Amino acid sequence: MYFFIADEHFGHFNIIRYCNRPFDSVEEMNEELIKRYNSVVDKNDVVIHAGDFTLEKKEISYKYQQRLHGIHVFLKGSHDYWLRGIRCHEIWEKTIDGIYVVVCHYAMRVWAKSHYNSYQLYGHSHGKLESIGKQWDVGVDNNDFYPVSFDQIKEIMKNRPDNFNLVRK
Repeated sequence: MYFFIADEHFGHFNIIRYCNRPFDSVEEMNEELIKRYNSVVDKNDVVIHAGDFTLEKKEISYKYQQRLHGIHVFLKGSHDYWLRGIRCHEIWEKTIDGIYVVVCHYAMRVWAKSHYNSYQLYGHSHGKLESIGKQWDVGVDNNDFYPVSFDQIKEIMKNRPDNFNLVRK
């Protein structure tokens, strides 16, 4: 199973205030994020982290990673300083269940095959940006602090239009 998540901001105290997260401390936030994540992700699931995993150093980021289930794919976000010097994708593309999926930290106006019912999953906006067509903000602030499964994504997208109208104008 594939899961998608973004904007965890492990160890970032100010994100609680910036995004009005319902936690009293960064430790409480970290533990709740880990608990919710592990409640839905199994050890063999693939999890695409669409940026801003943590602002912490590499050594500390690894401690968070070790506590999380699944096989991790990290995309570079705007605050992933721990990824400096590590070869890392900024965009992840894959066909899953016959659906072309494009994942990036940032929302896109159009994306590869967007006029052919492909999906674009993103973070960065912390639930504040309206999606266009078959897009979804997979950030924790937009999804009750849980990763989103591909089955959930398909359910969200099933009645959304593709972006064909943007190409034909």
